[in-house]
Amino acid sequence: MRHQPHDAPPGDPDSAMAGEAEGYLLARAHRDQARREAEDLCARMPWLTAAQAEDVTRHYTRKRIDLTRQMLLSTVERAAQLRQEYETRYAALQRDLLKRHAAGACAALICIGGAGTLASLLSR
Repeated sequence: MRHQPHDAPPGDPDSAMAGEAEGYLLARAHRDQARREAEDLCARMPWLTAAQAEDVTRHYTRKRIDLTRQMLLSTVERAAQLRQEYETRYAALQRDLLKRHAAGACAALICIGGAGTLASLLSR
């Protein structure tokens, strides 16, 4: 996750560097977790040789990282789709609100103009 402080401008190099470091650390932690899981799996198969266990560990870790990468990419893609949908809907709501305020202002001006005209006609 990349969080930007509220007071940091977008594209701030310090914020970008912090985001990169955070991403690296998260990826490293995930890789280490996958490796531990693979080693636990190999420990339950005592008939494997050391080379076989290392091979299984390597393959398991690679597959787990690939799966996680695919899940993250699909999540990022879906987030982009949702963002676009929300921005489109927000823009439509803003337009509708502006139209309603403009119609209300026009109606108020017509009423004020009508009342002014009526008052001038009655005062004659």
